[in-house]
Amino acid sequence: MKTINSTNTVIKTIVILMFTVCLIACSNDGSAMTEEVEQEQEEEEVVIDDTNFEATDWTEATHSKSADPNFDEVFEDNTVKRLDIVIAEARWQSMLDDMTSNYGAFGGTNSGGGPGNGGPGGGGGLTEVDENPIFVPAEVFYKGKEWYRVGVRFKGNSSLQSSWSNGILKLSFKLDFDEFEDDYPQIDNQRFYGFKKLSLKNNFDDKSMLREKVAGDVFRNAGLVGSHTAFYTLYVDHGDGPQYFGLYTLVEEVDDTVLDEQFSNDDGNLYKPDGDAASFVSGTYDEDEYVKKNNEDEADFSDVQNLLSILHDGTRTTDAATWRTNLETIFDTNVFLKYLAVNTVIQNWDTYGRMTHNYFLYNNPDTSKLTWIPWDNNEALQDGKREGALALDFSDLNASQWPIIGYMYQDGVYKTKYDAYLQEVIDGAFNTSSLQSLYDSYSALIEQYATAEVSGYTFLNSSADFQTAVNQLKSHVSQRTTAV
Repeated sequence: MKTINSTNTVIKTIVILMFTVCLIACSNDGSAMTEEVEQEQEEEEVVIDDTNFEATDWTEATHSKSADPNFDEVFEDNTVKRLDIVIAEARWQSMLDDMTSNYGAFGGTNSGGGPGNGGPGGGGGLTEVDENPIFVPAEVFYKGKEWYRVGVRFKGNSSLQSSWSNGILKLSFKLDFDEFEDDYPQIDNQRFYGFKKLSLKNNFDDKSMLREKVAGDVFRNAGLVGSHTAFYTLYVDHGDGPQYFGLYTLVEEVDDTVLDEQFSNDDGNLYKPDGDAASFVSGTYDEDEYVKKNNEDEADFSDVQNLLSILHDGTRTTDAATWRTNLETIFDTNVFLKYLAVNTVIQNWDTYGRMTHNYFLYNNPDTSKLTWIPWDNNEALQDGKREGALALDFSDLNASQWPIIGYMYQDGVYKTKYDAYLQEVIDGAFNTSSLQSLYDSYSALIEQYATAEVSGYTFLNSSADFQTAVNQLKSHVSQRTTAV
């Protein structure tokens, strides 16, 4: 097997330090003056020459864009696989420096004064940052094969900031396998078994480490579009050898293979709304907040603009049949109502209805209708924080603040469909006995890897936390069936 540090032998680091000393002159009256010295250190510039390499592990099946995505290999349900990431020490430091610049010192809110006290906590609100964390080139190793100069960056919002501020380095990562193809022609259109992008989710605030995986399973088993998921252990070598970063959930990216594989094509507009406009409240239209993930050069936002307009049209209260007809020309209402039933049964507070993020809208080319796609489920399968998950009958929802849910539930036709979907969910995708068996199976699969996480790279306070969290999930299933 190839040594995973082998690529570091071609890395050369040049560090340029420049110092400027300025002396303050004495005053004209000749009296003695205190001499001040101002020393300015230029920002360290890292130059790494690693362009001269041969992609010796490259095969069509494993690395080429021409290969179909291999879901059986990458997203196998009943095993825990291992990924290794090797990052040059200087590049790793640049990632940490970027985080410090954006979010403050690592471990800055950790009451213990350093990393590794376990458990999310932290203080203060979120820092608003316009840019994502920086990408750097790194090597990815899997089953003895190397993927070259892969774009690697930290990812997340509250989970990223909270983990960082509490001194926990088990951070989520985004991988883009041809991010740096312009710099390294050898990796032109590089893929990982047919996948261009993947997310490694850190299972933030989830001591069972099952929520992201199980919630994703439930959505897809209900017949909805959604990302595949799988369990992976992650090791990162940033100069001192492989460090166990913990048990992660690998998640398929919506703007990569989800569109390609679950729709006829990926030509339609894909949005990941974030901000006030994501609520679809009247008057909130903002193209900057209907974040386009494709077709960025085309200034066509007519589909989301039409959805907002029709949703608030006066026919909703004067001619409900016409309102429904118009709404259904632009929005896949059946998909949304089924999604809403699943999301409310399993309880997922960190998305539409409570938060203005964590979903996608895709204009399905086959129907010309915006289709709802769930995203980011690590906070699912619990009542949740803040106001908690929505009630099944939305008695705790302000309809005007969340009009897609509120206005549709106020319509008798849509309410009847939603109620039918609730029953379908507990009879099928969220059936009590099936889910409890699934929890037993998955927890047995991952327990040894979850409880082996180490201080500074875990959200567990003790190994007992894991089984306690699993037991809570099993109880939650039967509680939700009773609630429905």
